[in-house]
Amino acid sequence: QEQLVESGGGSVQAGGSLRLSCAASGRLFSDKAMGWFRQAPGSWREFVATISSDGGAKYYDDSVKGRFTVSRDNAKNTVSLQMNSLKPEDPAVYYCAATRNGGYGYTARVPSQYDVWGQGTQVTVSS
Repeated sequence: QEQLVESGGGSVQAGGSLRLSCAASGRLFSDKAMGWFRQAPGSWREFVATISSDGGAKYYDDSVKGRFTVSRDNAKNTVSLQMNSLKPEDPAVYYCAATRNGGYGYTARVPSQYDVWGQGTQVTVSS
């Protein structure tokens, strides 16, 4: 069964760092783009970052650009999101996801382009 499991969430003070990890199992994710999204209470699920299957293409939402870094290790079937300089507007449940389609250089920024989602991990930032 296809599965994504996030870990690494928690509570941190503003300006601090967290590293989220996503472990994939059940199918070959190395040929799929992966993404991170977040959803705060009462808000839509929003795009955070995406990375192509080979890791060569990465895109970020403007709100996290320069602070967050997405990476992947296909040998270990993991994707990570390093979050630095966390701000009070960053708290949310963070989700990793795998795209429905794939291919060299392919990335996706829209939730509907993803068909496998993790259960989410909570990130809290205190000021």
